[in-house]
Amino acid sequence: MKNYSPVKFVLLSLPFTLTANAAEDSGVPEIVISQQRAALSTNTLGTGAGPQSPRDIDQTAGANGVIFSQAPRSQDMNLCNIHLHKNAEHKGGEFTKYAGNGDGHGYGTGYQYSGELTAAELKPLAKAVCANSHSAVQSGDTIEVHYVYSTAQVQPGLTLAACVQNPILNPQLRVEGQVLVAVNDKNAADFGELAHFETLNQRPQATNIPTDTGTPVQYAGSTTGPSYNEKASPYQVTWSVRPQVKKVNIASLGKWCEDNVFAEDHAHGVRNLVTNSALLSPIQ
Repeated sequence: MKNYSPVKFVLLSLPFTLTANAAEDSGVPEIVISQQRAALSTNTLGTGAGPQSPRDIDQTAGANGVIFSQAPRSQDMNLCNIHLHKNAEHKGGEFTKYAGNGDGHGYGTGYQYSGELTAAELKPLAKAVCANSHSAVQSGDTIEVHYVYSTAQVQPGLTLAACVQNPILNPQLRVEGQVLVAVNDKNAADFGELAHFETLNQRPQATNIPTDTGTPVQYAGSTTGPSYNEKASPYQVTWSVRPQVKKVNIASLGKWCEDNVFAEDHAHGVRNLVTNSALLSPIQ
């Protein structure tokens, strides 16, 4: 299943590009992340914990032996939630640049767009968007959007709790993942449109999930978020993560964070990348 130094020179209007925002401060020492990974391994050893997320989608190896049925296509399920994380939780494709270790609690870490952006696209807004006390989104930042689907008879709502409803307490879950780069460009994709949903064939559906960002990598995993840095997520999720990024107009993202049915007003933190093969499913 979240500051930049002012530019001290004049950028001329020349046809050159700049690398997307430099990696954030490295954050807590590497030993902190290593200890979290070790705790996750210890706390899951011999428990039968299923495959975990997020992962490097370019790496297909995995030794987790827990098998569960692949969730149906999203078109045959019900959209229950849309939310976003600051920096990509997954690694791979066009998002392989490590943001640093962050604060040890999921903020300031994750993966960033590894390509280049123009000076115009990187021009910061006067005020960052989708902000809370831990982070905010500024021009050039990477986010990962999760479109969460459930086989339960549910409607889009607040948090992942919206994905489970009596009498079915163990629905199948699917997450369609898309990594975006927020740019200062009114001609870039509109986040409100990307998050648009409507009822089709009696099922709530996100109708504008990108179809031009590469073939999704599908694998068996779990819910995400930094609360699972040292313990396994108990939820089984079928993931489809697109390997290419899409540029989104940062102003439209800010507008969505100010008013949406999911009450999502900020970008969430990210879980450490899962690297222990015993906690990863093989990607077919």
